[in-house]
Amino acid sequence: MPVVYPASDHEPAETEHPVASLAFPFYDGYRMAFPSPPDAVAGADVVHAHTPFGLGLAAVRLARRNDAPLVATYHTPTAEYAEYVGPDAVTGAVRRASERYERWFLSRADLVLTPSERTRREVRALGVDTPVEAMPNGVDTDRFQPTDPTAFLAAHDLPADEPLIGYTGRHGYEKRLGDLLAAAAGVDATVVFGGDGPARGDLEAEADARGVDARFLGFLDREEMPAFYSALDVFAFPSPIETEGLVALEANACGTPVAGVDAGALSETIIDGTTGYHYDAGDIPGFRRAIRRALDDRDTLAENCVARRPDISVGRAIDRLAARYRELLG
Repeated sequence: MPVVYPASDHEPAETEHPVASLAFPFYDGYRMAFPSPPDAVAGADVVHAHTPFGLGLAAVRLARRNDAPLVATYHTPTAEYAEYVGPDAVTGAVRRASERYERWFLSRADLVLTPSERTRREVRALGVDTPVEAMPNGVDTDRFQPTDPTAFLAAHDLPADEPLIGYTGRHGYEKRLGDLLAAAAGVDATVVFGGDGPARGDLEAEADARGVDARFLGFLDREEMPAFYSALDVFAFPSPIETEGLVALEANACGTPVAGVDAGALSETIIDGTTGYHYDAGDIPGFRRAIRRALDDRDTLAENCVARRPDISVGRAIDRLAARYRELLG
């Protein structure tokens, strides 16, 4: 299956096709592709867009050109990022413009998929009249499985004899990672951050100010991720804007429970009392209690996480998606 993506420093495989792109000026790390499908994918039976922007517009053109169904997966509510792309005075206008654009784009698809039921309801609330269905993405359970973390701990100089609380992903301000440091200040544990992003410097300063033993590992090789998750006693996830929270599922697949905010898709991704615990957004003492409960119940929660692996596998998600493609083609 051909995959089209914004050109970057990634070396494309035979079926991967980069499109010329520019750095997005308002959000570090994102790139905007030109809205033109490459000649190598001139013919298509089904076109599936994973962004409403440059490549999303290219997908609309390609689907029309081939009289093919257009499927759009809604990954990110762009309006939620309005406060990060301009001064406060224009946040409301940016949010409204984002919602109008999303409604316009999604209404041109034959089917809209969302990674969670809550996100499906949010898309419906935008006024989209296209069929909208919740279809979780799933995780690669062949890759993400319980792994001996001994070598990983030694390689990154992490303690093997005390609790580890961790997070991996983009260090963006919208992720509210400062809440994790505030909650961890009352827990006898080391906090481990994987990944990077614009908020990292402020997070490092906050950790120092709070006296939290926080380790910032930066970007990790994908091969290291199962050991990273397996090394943690609890994965902590304070971001309220997730449409699925894939890293929470990856952690669960490795047998690691999650303490996460009861907001966005994490309300569904985390099964409270089974694969982790929820807390109310902004409730730092509640976050601390969720972390402590997950630490106390780690063994039972880990067993539950491992038992749930077949339900969250990417193989199951692919089977569902392929069946839906066939239905669209009649």
